[in-house]
Amino acid sequence: MLDRRYFLGSAVALLAAPALAQPARARTLRFMPQAALASLDPIFNPTTIVTTHGFCVFDTLYGCDRSLRPQPQMAEGHSVSADGLTWTIRLREGLRFHDGQPVRALDCIASLKRWGARDGFGGLLLKAVAEWQAPDDRTISIRLHRPFPALLDALAKPAASPAFIMPERIAALPADKPIGIEQMIGSGPWRFLGAEFVQGAKSVYAKNEAYVPRAEPAEAAAGGKHVHFDRLELIWIPDGGTAAAALQTGEIDWIEYPLPDLVPVLQRDRGITTQVYDPNGFLGFLRFNALHPPFNNLEVRRAIREVMVQSDYMAAVALPGDWQECHAVFPCGLPGVTEFPAKTPDAAAMQRARDALKAAGYAGEPVVVINPSDFPAVTQQGRVTADLLRRLGVTVELFESDWATVIARRANKAPPAQGGWNLHNTNFPAAAIANPAVSPIIRGNGERAWFGWPTDAASEAEVEAWISAADAVGQARAMGGLQEAAWKSIPFAPTGLFRLRTAFRSDLSGVLQGPNPFLWNLRRSG
Repeated sequence: MLDRRYFLGSAVALLAAPALAQPARARTLRFMPQAALASLDPIFNPTTIVTTHGFCVFDTLYGCDRSLRPQPQMAEGHSVSADGLTWTIRLREGLRFHDGQPVRALDCIASLKRWGARDGFGGLLLKAVAEWQAPDDRTISIRLHRPFPALLDALAKPAASPAFIMPERIAALPADKPIGIEQMIGSGPWRFLGAEFVQGAKSVYAKNEAYVPRAEPAEAAAGGKHVHFDRLELIWIPDGGTAAAALQTGEIDWIEYPLPDLVPVLQRDRGITTQVYDPNGFLGFLRFNALHPPFNNLEVRRAIREVMVQSDYMAAVALPGDWQECHAVFPCGLPGVTEFPAKTPDAAAMQRARDALKAAGYAGEPVVVINPSDFPAVTQQGRVTADLLRRLGVTVELFESDWATVIARRANKAPPAQGGWNLHNTNFPAAAIANPAVSPIIRGNGERAWFGWPTDAASEAEVEAWISAADAVGQARAMGGLQEAAWKSIPFAPTGLFRLRTAFRSDLSGVLQGPNPFLWNLRRSG
């Protein structure tokens, strides 16, 4: 197993880290996210950091509570016709965009169309829609070709491209091109201050004084989004030790998740509180690029999965007791999830993997593993994969760079030698992949699939069956069938389920748990 060299922090690092210059900021909340914010369009780029930014600027018609149940957010409520073919959603009164313009039904329709052009769940919804109508500015009417019982689940999707609402003129822009600074106009609780944006280093927001929170208590992405600060700063600090020192001195208020080896140090500091980031955890996985050899070969993917040691991956990213093995295609512990028998890797399994590679025509060509150097929960997993491949006799080209560069390269479908890739380790919060509709990594729809682009008709049929199921029995049947199909087709190999801890100043209260950091409901005492 590899050493944990990315854990740069230590007591020495904490004491010696340089101070960050800052003005008096009693009314400013400073947050250190899991990765640098380099892209701004949460529809075009579904990563967690961009979604975090998106939830600040934009709002959604419905939001998920901590149990992943859809709750009205921008919506006042809805009704469904007896035949299930017409949904009518009524907007709350007084919704306004940051430019002062009212939020209209036409804005929502255009936004859902743009979202559906990019998102897998949204795409399934668009296929079911016969007609969108706006009888008046506060009423959205959706007429369907066929019943779509999971419609609210789609609108409340909490991660990996939530259905954010934008002004119609912005939502009408091409979905295959990201919007930029000038288009960061939403109706969310924070206004984006584009003039202060430093790509990959700092983004700044001002309280949206015109925002009217819901009356219900805040819970994950649902309920009242009350903002008690005037200003929010997302600050990226590449070195984990420096970030932890800044938290200890009070120069930042919250680290999304500190380096696991530093958590015990922070827990001994009375000025700092830690808590589990998301009780449902994160599923780590190795994604195969199904477009190019040798991982376009099912037998090679199967052989690699059978020699992966989940404990090696998990011990590199989480503290003891904060992870578990999970041999499944959905996060273990969630309703309806099937865990498949695990095989203990041995010398025979390693030889089968070498034989599978040879049978697939692998002859020593470089296998490109793309891996972020600045994302601790992913970095070491990619290095464990590279080490495993080398022990199988594979020529590994480990391409490490900042997270923004990795996510740009993983969108490249070209052969690895021409700027593409073969393998990529990452993870998803459980809420983002909790069922067949929201999970992008389960889909087998080829060119429209999530990065790696697997094709599997059996998986796609079960996804459709789950979404169109009229009752829980039908959903359970489709859920079981999908898991069997995906375990056989191997779009990815799980590396385990882990829970991370977030750390914040003890005078900060109201930190919510969920698949993303939710930057509202927060107060500073004193």
